[in-house]
Order: sequence, then structure tokens, then C-alpha cells
Amino acid sequence: MSDNFTLGVNYWPRRKAMYWWSNFDAAEVDDDFALIRDLGLYAVRIFLLWDDFQPEPASVDKTALRNLVNVADLAAKHRLGLDVTFFTGHMSGPNWAPRWLLAEREGWPSPYFGFVRQVVSQGKVVPNGNYRNMFTDPLALQAERLLLKTVVGALKGHQGVWMWNLGNEPDLFAWPENAAQGRAWVREMTGMIKEIDDRAPVTIGMHSSNLDMDTGLRVHDVFAETDVAVMHAYPMYAEWARHPLDPQYVPFMTALTAHLAGKPALMEEFGGCTNLPGKPSEVWTWQAYGFDRTQFMASEEDLAEYIRQVLPNIQAVGATGAMIWCFADYAEELWNLPPCGESRHERHFGLVRPDGSLKPHAEVLRQFAAAKPQVRPIPEYARFPGLDGEAFYGKKMYWDLEALYRAYLERKG
Repeated sequence: MSDNFTLGVNYWPRRKAMYWWSNFDAAEVDDDFALIRDLGLYAVRIFLLWDDFQPEPASVDKTALRNLVNVADLAAKHRLGLDVTFFTGHMSGPNWAPRWLLAEREGWPSPYFGFVRQVVSQGKVVPNGNYRNMFTDPLALQAERLLLKTVVGALKGHQGVWMWNLGNEPDLFAWPENAAQGRAWVREMTGMIKEIDDRAPVTIGMHSSNLDMDTGLRVHDVFAETDVAVMHAYPMYAEWARHPLDPQYVPFMTALTAHLAGKPALMEEFGGCTNLPGKPSEVWTWQAYGFDRTQFMASEEDLAEYIRQVLPNIQAVGATGAMIWCFADYAEELWNLPPCGESRHERHFGLVRPDGSLKPHAEVLRQFAAAKPQVRPIPEYARFPGLDGEAFYGKKMYWDLEALYRAYLERKG
């Protein structure tokens, strides 16, 4: 597999979304995994919603664990590999906090609370919700160690497990006090996994904000402690991208991640939200979390063309693979629930429409997969001479990320 360009998908079921662990349906997962494999994809990223798996800090829910093993069995059945993501945590707008982590406190565990204004626990919005910091709170750290040991122990050596993942964009949930603490946390958690399972690689789901600011989780630090470097990137969220469907933005972010990490990178999340079927690309406006929100929504055809362009560009910079966000649009009965109620665009990121039919970009992925793409060497234009992680963060070079992008485009020609 090492030479194959890995294609995959981030997974939430279309009829359940973030509520699938509390309302588990193995037949639904079986059907979805069959479709994913039929599209020619290999990797499926799943998320262990923290409150579902650990409703109490001193134990792991046995039903959730049993269902997870069932999911791994289904992955193996369909010749898929799971990217198992712990401590979720932040997801699609809200922060989904385990009930025991909730606490009235001064300040927020992450500065992003200026933008992330909804805390969900036990499936419900917590008014004025706040919680303790997962990187510093002793109870949280003990719970994290227990969850890792229990889950990894249950799935050690399982054919359905491809990779372990320490979090989904964890800086959106909490920040460590400094970069040294962030690296030490990644080192400890990676080491704990390795003590149990030294076969499956370990990563942590970093995203574009870890490259455009210093969150205490620095790319060169954290990926020095893991086996795999990954990045999540979307031009529609980047003010300095040339346009919302800029096909060079995601390859650039992949290349910069690889350069700073000192190893090839996996684009673990990329994609886009689409307008309703038959509608053109346009900008939606609405009120979200009490603030005005605007969001570019691609037509299904425009997104398919974007994916057709961006996939070979990601491959060209030496990436190890690409995983689309996400498997499915969410059924209308979920639209009044978090995250869909406030984050309306999150309803429409899928390869699959709510009725189960495929969007055009699903076929683009199928065609790309059918060509059996291989990992390529990192080209010179995807390298950044004289730039290292210490300089990038120490000199605050992330403030001028756009200039790095322009230089990358000039080198590429």
C-alpha cells in the first residue's frame, strides 16, 4: 500500500450524522461501506464522539465499544481501512463536550469561542456552555489515557483499522498553554498507542488554522511525534485563496505541511459544500449563532469540476493520499439539530444526497480511483527553501501565508 495514493472519505451517516453512535444501525453502515468501496475508495475516517464513548471519565461505554468493533468488522468485510479519530470534540461548528468535562469557569479553553458559539453535550445544546481544558485538566487527561488504552486494546491488530488519530482539529476545542505542552501531549498519547499497537500508524487531524496562526499545536512539533502528517484545507474558507474553488490552494497547504513536518503529507480533509440540485453556484446568507453568516455554495457541477482539477494537483505535490469531506448530505429530519440548525452549509458536503443518490463528484472520485494513482516524489516547486518550523512560527511567518502561496504558484509556473 505504501506506493498507492490512498483515496478515502470522512464518514457520518446521512440519516444519523453525529447521532449514529447513540442510535447505531449496523445495516446502515454495511450499506454505506459497500458504496464507499464500490467508488474505489480505501480509507474511511470515523469519529468517536467523546460523550458517547466516555459518558463517565473513569469508564468507556461498553455498547459504544461493541459497536465500534462491529464497524471495524464491516470495514474489514469491505476491504476498507478505518482512520479512527479520538476525542471528538470539535465537529462541524459545535464543540461536543463530554458531560463530565462541562464546568462554569472564567475564560474559554480555546480562543475560537469568538467563532464557535455552541457547546453540545448528551445530544443537546448547553446554554452558555463551557468546559475544562483537555490539555491541562487532570481529570480529562486521565480519561483520555483510559479511552486510548481501552479502544486500542480492543482493536489491536484488527484488519479494519488503518490508522489512529488523536483528534479532529483539536485547537478548535482547546489550546495547550504553549507549544511545548502541545508537543508533549502528542508525544504521550502517541506513545501510549504504540505500547499497545505498534502496527497501525498514528496521526492528529491538523487543519489550516494550524498554519495561519500559532495555536500551541505546531505542525513541525506534533508531526515529529506521529507517524503520519495530515492537513485539512478548503479554499472557500480562505480569504487569500484566489477564488472559492481554487484548485491550487489545497495542494499548496499539503506541500507546506509536508515541508514543515519533514515527511510526505496526507490531505485528510478537502472538498466543498454544494447548492441544492439544479441550482447554480452562489453565496448563501443567514444568521448563525446570532451573527450574519455568508458561505459560498458550489453548484454540483462546479464542485465536480473542482474535484477533477484538485485531485491530480494533490497527487502532484507528493501527497500520500486524499480524503474527501464527507460521505453524505444529511437528511432533512436532522436540519433542526446541531450542527445543521446553525451551520446550514454543513447539510450539503456529501458525495451522496439525502436520498442516497450520488452527486457528480462521486463519479469523479470513482474515475480517479480506477486509474490506480500512485504516490509521486515531492517536486522542487513544492519545497520551501530556507524555511523550517522554528522560523515559521517563531518569526510569525504565518501572518504572510499568502506571500508563500504566491511564491509557490510562481515556482510551479
